Amino acid sequence: MIKKLHDMGIKSGHMYTAGLCSIGLAFGSWLLSTKAESAGLDRADRWGIFIGEWAPTFFAMGLALRMEETHRDLEEPSVGMFEQESTRSRSHAGV
Repeated sequence: MIKKLHDMGIKSGHMYTAGLCSIGLAFGSWLLSTKAESAGLDRADRWGIFIGEWAPTFFAMGLALRMEETHRDLEEPSVGMFEQESTRSRSHAGV
């Protein structure tokens, strides 16, 4: 699943941002529920906790995507100065 997300272009930074937004949304939903609904503080707490539980999931997915990005960087061959020499055809002097 993580590889598929990475192939779709979702980066670890996107998941970290979603985690931070989830924390803000949890606080906002709790605050809105305490002011707008007459159900009481218990219901507002449930809304805040429900949305607040998304943040660890987003952060965990961000870490998994970071590992996927790092793993991909290590797998891709880098072309350095010494590797370019080995790909050229070599000929003996005078031939």
